[in-house]
Amino acid sequence: MNRKPNLAVVGATGVVGTTFLKVLEERDFPFENLYIMASAKSAGKTINFRGKDYIVEELNEHSFDKDIDIALFSAGGAVSEKFAPIAAEHGVIVVDNSSQWRMDPDVPLVVPEVNPEAISMNNGIIANPNCSTIQAMLPLKVLHDKYTIKRIVYSTYQAVSGSGVKGINDLKEGLKGNDLCQAYPHPIAGNCLPHIDVFEENGYTKEEMKMINETHKILHDDSIKVTATTVRVPVFDSHSESVNVEFEKDFDLDELRAALDAFPGITVMDDPANNVYPLARDAAGTDEVYVGRIRRDFSVDYGINMWVVANNIRKGAATNTVQIAEKLLETLPD
Repeated sequence: MNRKPNLAVVGATGVVGTTFLKVLEERDFPFENLYIMASAKSAGKTINFRGKDYIVEELNEHSFDKDIDIALFSAGGAVSEKFAPIAAEHGVIVVDNSSQWRMDPDVPLVVPEVNPEAISMNNGIIANPNCSTIQAMLPLKVLHDKYTIKRIVYSTYQAVSGSGVKGINDLKEGLKGNDLCQAYPHPIAGNCLPHIDVFEENGYTKEEMKMINETHKILHDDSIKVTATTVRVPVFDSHSESVNVEFEKDFDLDELRAALDAFPGITVMDDPANNVYPLARDAAGTDEVYVGRIRRDFSVDYGINMWVVANNIRKGAATNTVQIAEKLLETLPD
């Protein structure tokens, strides 16, 4: 589009919402008018963005009566369930960071480096995948295209920032010796909790099922066998994942590593002899997906193990959402 869009940020005062604004500023996202929205609790606050003060508006049924082209949502599933359709009815394209619409067959689930073609299939709502799924999709897209994936085993080590302010506070206080359990059923400091989101009847948590189902949807292949164990760890920022992949055919490990390194958004850090591999602390504040510890899995004919790290609030949420919005700019009418 030639004109600048009118943009809304919904849930602008939360952990991801504030990062939306930061990423929009860093990437110099173009807009004509900006509307910042949140709950009644935050309404009336002032947020300075690009040197201009904006008053936070209370989100309500009439928030989208004004001329808005794109709305970035990060206000939770219940809010999205109610207000995303209202926005879409007013001609707004919603990019939603909650889990509400991800598995809706009529809503595209998008990682821009992986399946940008899905963006144009929207009916007013586009879903941002789960943070732990997003970072895995970049290397898995490369590997599936080249070698055809048969099976994936995810084991995740997820930062407390994925639980928002309460998770961050639980760890901060726990490190001081004050065991809070506002976000988790057990203390997180000095602990690893194999429990993210609620348990389902099949014994998996909802987070684990998100990774399984979203992998199938984004890669457009339900034949891939996927299993997952997701764990919350006492780290403030960035999710780490052990990803075990089995292929249909053999591969050259150097060629595989080079293909990963050449893919947009991926940085290979794989020199174990010099203690070089992806670290959560290094990923904090960045938008790259870092891949290392790439090695053959000798327990199967054609398999590898790899270690995948990314910042869950940026690439796993805010940056991916803004990247989708950037792609939308190419499709909006003038």
